[in-house]
Amino acid sequence: MTFLILFLTFFKIGLFTIGGGYSMLPMIEDEVIVRLGWLTQEQLLDFIGVAESTPGPIALNLATFIGSAQGGAVYGAWGSVVGAVCATLGVVAPSFIIILIIARLFEKHMNAPVVRGFFYGVRPVVVGLVAASVVSLGIAVFLPLVNLELFASLSTEGFDPVSLGLMAIIFVLGGLRFGKSKKRLHPIALVLLSAVLGILLFGVAGL
Repeated sequence: MTFLILFLTFFKIGLFTIGGGYSMLPMIEDEVIVRLGWLTQEQLLDFIGVAESTPGPIALNLATFIGSAQGGAVYGAWGSVVGAVCATLGVVAPSFIIILIIARLFEKHMNAPVVRGFFYGVRPVVVGLVAASVVSLGIAVFLPLVNLELFASLSTEGFDPVSLGLMAIIFVLGGLRFGKSKKRLHPIALVLLSAVLGILLFGVAGL
């Protein structure tokens, strides 16, 4: 039953999310934290950090990690593998099916007013979903004690200036261009740098 729930949950996430991995985050939060209670906000943030730092799309990695954790919690090592497969297949299946259909129809109907209107309407929604994820996850990282549900608590107690400073450093470095070629730092370099800084600041220094 756990494996079926994993598959159906991530199938729904994959089916109703438009715009890629980051736009999936609000629905993943709603499903795995609020509705099913599989993870806490902090655990999801850890999973996102690992998913972002490993090869592959973040949504696919997240599905694999969450499926592995849930399957393993119930059935042990073999359940971890099966759970990862079920969640991964669930999140991939809708896109695979829909793309097969669209690939056959899109070229023929790409200039139709309805199709063009659909894409113009979807673009700002994707931006809104990504922005919502940024706000939600940002609050969880920098203001972990804030509870925005019905504005129950707006206290700044627990504010984490170190994480905010680390984010600012990576943000600035990601936008700068270096050398004669004016190239930006590669995302892999930024991920590795943030990992090293995190180890030094939170692991060694204990901030």
